[in-house]
Amino acid sequence: MTAIEYPRQTVLVTARAITEVMGKEVEKDNVVSVSWHTPVSVEPQLYAVAIGKERFTTELIQKSRNFAVNFMTMDDAEKLVYCGTTSGEHIDKFKGAGLTMVDASTIDCPVIKEAAAYMECEVAQEVEAGDHIIFIGRVTYQVELKRDKRPFQIDDNKFTTTVD
Repeated sequence: MTAIEYPRQTVLVTARAITEVMGKEVEKDNVVSVSWHTPVSVEPQLYAVAIGKERFTTELIQKSRNFAVNFMTMDDAEKLVYCGTTSGEHIDKFKGAGLTMVDASTIDCPVIKEAAAYMECEVAQEVEAGDHIIFIGRVTYQVELKRDKRPFQIDDNKFTTTVD
């Protein structure tokens, strides 16, 4: 049984940290699809994302204390599925999904060049919630790059969008 109530806008959360991979310390970037996210405060501006405890991105955020929320377009639905069903611990998910990674403006984290909008966040609080960790981030920078239809998850690997 699932607790997801559909439809939910799906975003890509990005993170970067030094971590151990196959016995070596390396800087690693990763991206994961997230449908559980929301603004939680206006002043200060806070945004929350819920990520599974076992996800590689969770480890990176816990180490770096930073993350970015990338709002994608409906054209990116296949990339959302790929990033939500593939682990980035041993592969480059940006390359695998065909996403262009660029450095964030205010934090040490990648953002996605193709995103319609993104926000950069420093972790203000971490809350354990069942099988997920809720990261509440203080927004340090945000930008809207284009207005386009956003993807809303309606089933595991199916999406819809808003109407004109």
